[in-house]
Amino acid sequence: MTSTVLDPPTTPTRTTTAPAGPAASAPPGYRRLLSSPHVPRLLAGAVVGHLPVAMAPLALLIAVRAQGGTIGLAGLLAAAFGVSAAVAQPGWATLLERRGQTVTLVACGLGSAACFLALAGVPPAGQPVWALVLTVAAGLCTAPLEAALRALWPEVTCGPAQLRTALSLDACAQEVVFIAGPLLVLALGVTVGGTAPLAAIGLLGLAGTLAFATSRPARHWRPAPAAPGPTSAAPTVPVRFVGPLRYPGTRTLALALLCAGIALGALNVLALAFAEHDHAPALTTVMPAALAAGSLIGSLVYGRLRRTGTLAGHARVAALGLLAGLVPLLLEPAPAAAVLVAVVPGLFLAPLLINVFAGLDQVAPSGVLHTAAAWMITSLGLGQAVGTALASTAAGAVAPLATALTGAAAAYAVLLLRRSTLAPHDLVPLRRRTTPRPGPGR
Repeated sequence: MTSTVLDPPTTPTRTTTAPAGPAASAPPGYRRLLSSPHVPRLLAGAVVGHLPVAMAPLALLIAVRAQGGTIGLAGLLAAAFGVSAAVAQPGWATLLERRGQTVTLVACGLGSAACFLALAGVPPAGQPVWALVLTVAAGLCTAPLEAALRALWPEVTCGPAQLRTALSLDACAQEVVFIAGPLLVLALGVTVGGTAPLAAIGLLGLAGTLAFATSRPARHWRPAPAAPGPTSAAPTVPVRFVGPLRYPGTRTLALALLCAGIALGALNVLALAFAEHDHAPALTTVMPAALAAGSLIGSLVYGRLRRTGTLAGHARVAALGLLAGLVPLLLEPAPAAAVLVAVVPGLFLAPLLINVFAGLDQVAPSGVLHTAAAWMITSLGLGQAVGTALASTAAGAVAPLATALTGAAAAYAVLLLRRSTLAPHDLVPLRRRTTPRPGPGR
């Protein structure tokens, strides 16, 4: 496996061809990567197909409040979408491993579009039960585009340096989703209003998913067989729903993203609270877009840096920066200042995600990387749903602020206290019994 180490072990346990630091030399440029065959189509399809994840929670929040529904109902629907979208990802990723990308992604895209079109015909505040059912169904059908793209990067890049650049570009593309998504919700709300944006969300998601799923790399991709670790003690790992979580390092990264997701989910509700307090409805979508813009800037800058140190160390610094960037929001700034302040935590979000996904190569075997990436996405999504739900427990900005700060602090604490699990050890999963059962006569 060719990647950098997270924290250098005392005794090398895995063979790497990359330098010891995250990037001992500057990575190949983005322009060269984008000129590679298939990369523009894969990125564009992933961005457009992933728009529902960024648009649906905000569209549901706005639709419910516009119809006179409570913030509790709005938060419930937004959280329900986030939870259902998150918990489905490892299952879809496992299906990707077994059935290939095209069939799985097309099925998800069609199912998601149908649910959003049906949801557009149901007033959430008037028929909350049906709205909840359709929201959950739409979330469950969310296509695993991030996991699919993560699996394709090694196929369309040349060497570990360009792969690192691709991961940085991938992070940039995902931030474009979270910039464009809220702004599209705002534009659709102004032009058509009501629940019509939900129908547009379904159609956009379907278009992007089909573009990705019908690309040549997706059609021809086949999962690599699970490979044993570098020592005889590391068994071949079957592709299973919870397989990656049997490894301590994977659990650490997943828990860190869960906590970071709590902070991100709370920020959506905080934007709504600021918007209602200051009578500035645009803040509901502009603040999340500003956060994503900061993350895009952070990703572009971080991807071009000559970096030293370890991936685990970089992840800890990024988590601490995310926490520090949230502190100024305690001042409850005026609308214009709130938008500017929202950029700051975003600067550290992309570096955190980049280092987490790059670190998977060192804490999970190659045979389950697909599902491991899906578990990272699931953890982040679950965290966002939990953060949205917790932040919606009371009106005003106090609950979302407290939730966001607690989540970011917990993410840093996890990476700090469990840093030993991020060193590249022999990949031996947890077992109920670590020694042979004594036989007769022993």
